[in-house]
Amino acid sequence: MKLASFVHQGIRSYGIVKADGVINLGQHLGDRYGDLKSLLAANALNEAQQLDGETADIRFDDLQFLPVIDNPAKILCVGMNYAEKRKEFDQHNPAPTLFVRFADSQTGHNAPVLKPRHSSEFDYEGELAVIIGKGGENISREAALSHVAGYSCYMDGSARDWQHTWFTAGKNWRQTGAFGPWMTTADEIPDPHQLAIRTWLNGRMVQDDNTASMIHKVAELIEYISTFTSLTPGDVIITGSPGGVGKKRNPPLFMKAGDRIEVEIENIGHLSNVIIDAPEPAHSLTAAH
Repeated sequence: MKLASFVHQGIRSYGIVKADGVINLGQHLGDRYGDLKSLLAANALNEAQQLDGETADIRFDDLQFLPVIDNPAKILCVGMNYAEKRKEFDQHNPAPTLFVRFADSQTGHNAPVLKPRHSSEFDYEGELAVIIGKGGENISREAALSHVAGYSCYMDGSARDWQHTWFTAGKNWRQTGAFGPWMTTADEIPDPHQLAIRTWLNGRMVQDDNTASMIHKVAELIEYISTFTSLTPGDVIITGSPGGVGKKRNPPLFMKAGDRIEVEIENIGHLSNVIIDAPEPAHSLTAAH
C-alpha cells in the first residue's frame, strides 16, 4: 500500500495511492485520524487497508503533494552512510554521523525546491527515508524493523558552503528537503537493503547505487538512535546518500534555478522537483516613508 499526504481544494488530507489517483482517507477516516501521522500513531494502517479496494476519489492533477509526513516530531539524518560517499569525503569515523532537519525545511513531490539565496553550493543527495510507525526507546536491532511503518524517497538538499564543522545550517533552509511522493508500507519492502537508488539532475544520472551499500543498516540506526531519544510515530530517519554528490565532482556540480532533480528508489517511488531561487524575505523590503 502506498500512502500520500496532499492538499485538495485548499484542504489538507491524506490517502491511498492508486494508478489513477488517490483514495481520500481524510474523507473516510478524517473524523478519527486527521492526518497520516495520526493514522500511524493509532496503529490503524489496517483500517486504511480495508479501503484499498475503493475507487480513487481525486486525480493526481487535482492535488498538491505535501511531504509524506509534513509535521514529524523528529527528522534524524544520517551522514556518510555509503561506502562511496565516505571515500569521496575521506571519512573514517566508524560511528553513525547524525544531524537534524526541521519540519519546515521540507517540501513535497512536484513542489518547488528553494535554492538558498546565500548559497552558491546547493547540492543534491538522494536518500531512503524510513518512517516510524511504532515508537519506543532502547529498541533492539532484532525488533527494529517491526517499528517501521514504511519507506519513501528523500532529496536532502544541502547548502555545502553552510556546512562548516556541523551540518545544521547547511540542511535547514526552507523547502530544501523534498520528501515523497508517497510512503510504501513496510510489508511491501521485506528487505530495505535490496533497493536500487538513483538520482538524476536534468535527466543526467548523477547517483547510482543500492541500499545494500549502506554501512549502518536501518535496524542498526533505529537501535542507535532510540538509545538516546524516544522515537514516536511519524518520526523520519533519512539514511544517507550514495556517492556522486556535486561537491566532489570535478568540476563541482551544484543545483540552480530551473534545474530538475529526481530521486527514484526501487519498489518505492520516483520523486521529482524543480529548483527555484528562494524569494527575497518580506522583512528585507524597505518600507516607503
